[in-house]
Amino acid sequence: MSPFLLSTRRSARVGQRRHLGQALLIAVGMAWQTGWTLILGFAISALLQSVVSTDQMETVLGRSGPKELALASVAGAASSSCSYASAAIMRTLFKKGAALATSLAFMFASTNLVLELGIILYLLLGWQFMAGEWIGGIVLVVVMSILVKLTYPRKLAEEARNHEEAVGGHNHMTMAVEGDTIGQRLTNPQTRIRMAQNFTMEWSMLWKDLAIGFLVGGFLSAFVPNAFWKSLFLTDASPWLKVLLNALLGPLIAVLTFVCSIGNVPLAAVLWAGGASFGGVLAFLYADLIVLPLLDTYRRYFGWKMAAYIAGVF
Repeated sequence: MSPFLLSTRRSARVGQRRHLGQALLIAVGMAWQTGWTLILGFAISALLQSVVSTDQMETVLGRSGPKELALASVAGAASSSCSYASAAIMRTLFKKGAALATSLAFMFASTNLVLELGIILYLLLGWQFMAGEWIGGIVLVVVMSILVKLTYPRKLAEEARNHEEAVGGHNHMTMAVEGDTIGQRLTNPQTRIRMAQNFTMEWSMLWKDLAIGFLVGGFLSAFVPNAFWKSLFLTDASPWLKVLLNALLGPLIAVLTFVCSIGNVPLAAVLWAGGASFGGVLAFLYADLIVLPLLDTYRRYFGWKMAAYIAGVF
């Protein structure tokens, strides 16, 4: 074999190793950046499971009226911005007695109406995207609640509310600890034990899905050049065709590349620079709740039928 071919193969192997290392580094970096939101979200979920009774949850969020939807959206906007963590909290809300539309509104708001997402959008893409994300997010919460009201699968919802998957031989502990008030439950020594158990079981259920999501995102970022994403959008097509194409491509790309709602913003900037429309970029950002690892998380929480329903609504 000629020295030239040997040199070429050697360079190719070096390049592959470099890209592999870069992919793993990106995956670890994404996990590091989103780790605190995951811990916060799972901790909130574990606390709610331990101290909030089913009756109290039904009283506050048991209906899907404007007041309850607004309260859930505000609470979501003030909570964790990571989709996996918000899904864990949503699961607790729903199983504790919150209405389905209210629970989904919380999850959508926690990934699309949070302050830090708007700040990053403003810094990378401008105030128009920040305003579009927030205003569009409110509109989509309203649309989502109407869809759920029109198609509400009562029997399926009850099955999903009672669905539990054993983790390590134990079931999630959704019963609140003893105490007449939340204050008494917070000071109950059993609360810390129950929280630790719920927190651990939450991680045990989801760590594989999280690992897959981070690794896929890292490998796509390292091995797929930005030019590929730019070539997908028909920048010279008619405006109507471009709008429809972007509305379809945005969510599809998100399904393949998503790690967490905040981590999606840099790629959104690449898509915008590559010719994606304003609405297409927003569609890409909004699709953070229908990525494959999250759909599998819904399946674990509620069963595959409810996971399919949630995916259809979103």
